[in-house]
Amino acid sequence: MRIAIAGGSGFIGTHLVKDWRKKKYDILVITRNCTKVKKQFPFASCATWDEIAKDSQALEGIDALVNLAGESINSGRWTAERKQSILLSRVETTQRIAAAVGKLTEKPRVVINGSAIGVYGQSDTARFDEDSKAIGDDFLAQVSRQWEEEADRIPAPRLVKIRTGLVMGADGGAFPKMALPYRLFTGGRVGGGRQWHSWIHIVDYVRLINFCIENEAIEGAVNATAPNPVTNNEFGRSLARQMHRPHWLPVPGFVLGLVLGEMSELLLEGQHVTPKRALEQGFVFHCPNIDRANQDLVSKM
Repeated sequence: MRIAIAGGSGFIGTHLVKDWRKKKYDILVITRNCTKVKKQFPFASCATWDEIAKDSQALEGIDALVNLAGESINSGRWTAERKQSILLSRVETTQRIAAAVGKLTEKPRVVINGSAIGVYGQSDTARFDEDSKAIGDDFLAQVSRQWEEEADRIPAPRLVKIRTGLVMGADGGAFPKMALPYRLFTGGRVGGGRQWHSWIHIVDYVRLINFCIENEAIEGAVNATAPNPVTNNEFGRSLARQMHRPHWLPVPGFVLGLVLGEMSELLLEGQHVTPKRALEQGFVFHCPNIDRANQDLVSKM
């Protein structure tokens, strides 16, 4: 299989590229800096965004294109400038993908474009799946909606909008930061502890992306979350059990607000999201519950 990925050098992208190498796929990484990518993935081909814009020939004949490009939302306070950068990094790369695919004589059979469960908005009481309306008007909901609107313009035979939740891995993402207080015996609930975490183990995320590529019946929105969301308090208690640490020291919400500003929403707000579409199509999760996921991740730390 010939497969292209934008956003291949990040936490999630790295896991995908390594998995595809094991499968002996022909991999093309689209990036801003091919020098860095060649050091990270010497076995992969590389093309810059500028090269693709001038001549999309490198994408001719690929079977699948995965676009996960976008600036991290959890590194630095959300200043007005930073929020604009987060939005444009997703919208503009998706526009570039649409333009490149539009020029191709032989288009990829499927394009998987990034999105986020933030599109549903934040709630402690509502339940969301792919059939739910996007009700949110907060910053992340607005970003996700505009991201998907641009994705809908990609002229591919089949488009999957992968609505990503909290992706957990021992080597990156949010999990090491969430585990750190428990390492230091200072773990506890964050804010009220009732906010939902709709999470997914990185192994299941990679498997789900591959499942979406291979299963021609899947298109449109797909929630990349495990089938059993947990509250922040439940997550912390599970992690404490696996790490043999106490779960006792709460972090008040106002403290996070003072330290992180608007970005504190990432920890203080959430939504209960389930992967209805994946389950309907027969996808089986390796880590369907938080205890199993935390046990696996703690064993790899």
